[in-house]
Amino acid sequence: MSDEPRDSQRHRTLKGGKIVVNDGFSTFDCTIRNMSEAGAKLVVTSSLPIPNRFELAMHDGRRFSCEVAWRTETDIGVRFL
Repeated sequence: MSDEPRDSQRHRTLKGGKIVVNDGFSTFDCTIRNMSEAGAKLVVTSSLPIPNRFELAMHDGRRFSCEVAWRTETDIGVRFL
C-alpha cells in the first residue's frame, strides 16, 4: 500500500507556465514541479494575489482550468476541472 493519498500518481517535472486570471488580463509566472492527470503542484513568487480558480497555460501550449486544493506562501496544489 502506498502513502500517496492522490487518485493518480504525480510525475516530477520542471516546466514553465502562466497562471491566467481576469479573462487573460492578468498573468503570474509559475513553475510546474509535478503533474498528474488530475492536478499539479505549482511554485510561484507569492500565492497571495492568486484566486482559487484560474487557468494554467503551459509553455508547450496546453491549458487547464484549475481549482486550488491547498496553498503555502510559494506553492499551490491544484485540481484540474
